[in-house]
Amino acid sequence: MSDRRPFLNLKNLTNLTVKPEISAVDLFCGAGGLTYGLENAGIDVRLGIDLDPACEFPYSRNNRAKFCLKPIENVEGETLQEVLCGADIKLIAGCAPCQTFSTYNQKATSEDSRWWLLLQFARLVEETRPDLVTMENVPGLRQRKVFESFVGTLEKLGYHIFHDLVECGEYGIPQRRTRLVLLASKRGPISLLPPESFARNRTTVRQTIGELPQIGPGEAHPRDPFHKASRLSPLNMKRMQASIPGGSWKDWDETLVANCHRKTTGRSYPSVYGRMEWDDLSPTITTEFFGFGSGRFGHPEQDRALSLREGALLQSFPRTYEFTPPEQTVSMKVAGRLVGNAVPPILGEAIGRSLLEHVSKNR
Repeated sequence: MSDRRPFLNLKNLTNLTVKPEISAVDLFCGAGGLTYGLENAGIDVRLGIDLDPACEFPYSRNNRAKFCLKPIENVEGETLQEVLCGADIKLIAGCAPCQTFSTYNQKATSEDSRWWLLLQFARLVEETRPDLVTMENVPGLRQRKVFESFVGTLEKLGYHIFHDLVECGEYGIPQRRTRLVLLASKRGPISLLPPESFARNRTTVRQTIGELPQIGPGEAHPRDPFHKASRLSPLNMKRMQASIPGGSWKDWDETLVANCHRKTTGRSYPSVYGRMEWDDLSPTITTEFFGFGSGRFGHPEQDRALSLREGALLQSFPRTYEFTPPEQTVSMKVAGRLVGNAVPPILGEAIGRSLLEHVSKNR
C-alpha cells in the first residue's frame, strides 16, 4: 500500500481538533482516486463498487476499503446499509461515468443509455438515506434534465444541497480540469471549502513530472513499468519534432498536416498534436492522454507523448500508486482508462475535508 501523507494542509480550521467519524461507500469507484482522497482526509471508506474488473487491483492495492465487482443496478440499498452499519455519520459518494456529458463527446444526447447511471445513484441514496452525499462529474451534466432529477430527489429527501463548478488547478492539481462538485447534507447548509482554506500553491507540469527519468517512445522505465510511453509512427515522430510547447499542428510544415485538418471543419481542433508547456498546467487528462494525436499531450522536451505515470501524476496520484499487478503487462488502453476516468485524489481530499469541517460545525 502506498504511503499516506495529507495532500492538503488545512489552515484556520480550528473545529477539526476532534474529527467526527464519517464512514462511506464509493459508487463507481474506478481505480480509487476519490477513495484515496477521502481516506487521506480522515474518512473511513468501507467499500468501493465498480463493474470494471481492471479496477479491482489498483483500488484494493492502494486503499484500505474493500472492493466489490458489481453493476450498480444490481446493488441494493440494504447492502449499503449493512456496510455502513454502526457508522456515526454515513456518506454515499461517487462519480457516475461521465462520457455522456463530456465536451469530448459531441454526439451525446439526453437519450444516451448511460445517463440512467445517475438515477441509479439517486435510487441508492433514497434507499439508504445517508447523512451526507457527494458527487463529482463533468460540467456539462449540470445542463441536463437528469441532473435536475437527481437534485430534485435529494431535495425531496430533505437534503441541503451545494453544487458548483470547480477549477482543479486552484486546489493544486497540475492540470486545467473543470469539474462539477455536489455536496448534500441533512445536517444543514453545506459548501466546498475554498482554495484559500488549503496551504497549497499552483503546481506546474515541471514541478510534477520534471524529475522523472527520460524514456523514448514505445519504452518503459525498467524500475517503473508504468512510466511507459506509446510508440510513434515515423510520420508522427516528424510531427512531434516539429511541435513546440503550447503549439499545435498549425505550427507544422504543410506536408505534415493531416488531411482531416486541412478541411474547414478540421481547423476547429487546434489543441491536438501539441506539446505541453513546462511552467503551466497540463490540459485535461482524458482516457487517451497517452496518444500524441489525442490532445496537447506531447512531452515538453522529449519526443514522445505523456507516459502513463506522468498522466497519473498530473491527475495528482502519488508516484507510488500501483495500477497494474507487477507480473502483468501494462496495457496502454486499460491504464489510460483507469487514470483518465479517475477523480483526482487531491480533489477527493478537498471534498473530504469539507465534509469533516461541515459535520464539526453541525453536531
